[in-house]
Amino acid sequence: MLITTATLEMDSTPGRKDAGMADSIPGGTLTFADDLTISRMGYGAMQLAGPNVFGPPKDRDEALAVLREAADLGITHIDTADFYGPAVVNELIREALHPYPAGLRIVTKVGARRSGDGGWRPSLKPGDLRAQVRENLQHLGVETLDVVNLRLSAEGSGDDSVAEEFGALAEMQKEGLIRHLGLSAASAAQLAEAQAIAPVVTVQNLYNLAIRQDDALVDRCAAENIAFASFFPLGGFTPLQSETLTNVAGRLGAAPQQVALAWLLQRSATSVVIPGTSSVAHLRENVAAASLVLPADAVAELDTIGGQAR
Repeated sequence: MLITTATLEMDSTPGRKDAGMADSIPGGTLTFADDLTISRMGYGAMQLAGPNVFGPPKDRDEALAVLREAADLGITHIDTADFYGPAVVNELIREALHPYPAGLRIVTKVGARRSGDGGWRPSLKPGDLRAQVRENLQHLGVETLDVVNLRLSAEGSGDDSVAEEFGALAEMQKEGLIRHLGLSAASAAQLAEAQAIAPVVTVQNLYNLAIRQDDALVDRCAAENIAFASFFPLGGFTPLQSETLTNVAGRLGAAPQQVALAWLLQRSATSVVIPGTSSVAHLRENVAAASLVLPADAVAELDTIGGQAR
């Protein structure tokens, strides 16, 4: 059963939640297993690495400050991967937060490697998936990973079998190296195939106001108590779509990014967001989106964005 301590409710007037409605965890929490409760407002650590998610951060002290501020703000859901950097981001997380707070859950990914020039390449052979899990364990300084998402190819058809790859992660779960499993860049068919092997607690896909091809999958995840983690909340917008978002945000007295995040949180009962930043000020702005109430007329106008010509 889905357990949520808070959700965003539509109101007839724009603004912020009353203090009495506020939850100390941004956006409230969702529980997907006895040992897996996460804040709906997460933090995506990808941008802590250098340019193009490669190499060391431009400002190491600020990167560490962002991670500590995220924890101080009540975020209990950090998204990462050892191929961010590579290794750089996981090592920053360890330096900033280890020993980890009792309620913090770190969600990582496997399924890719970086080339010497910073390129990305799929790496989904079972043997290398095991090596990637070991590297995440080492660089995060833990004996068991909370959640591991299998990152599939964004260029895939959605029909490619995940049985061998997901099965390899399921074996490591049985060995105690991983607690929970998820998918990234997955189709509905791939989710069904994975579920036949082991429980899936999260799906992490590109989804936002402008890119709505996963509407049915979002609804399915809500029905099955699976976290749907949207990334790139402003990715893929046309100028017309951006103008609509900006106009709505202006009327609400909020930043467009905040409105986009609030819409995602309001989209379904199991929607979670993982906006990334390397700035403490920007982090605080993102977290404030968790308390932004979107009135019905704003939601209706925002919903038109997905149907605007691309």
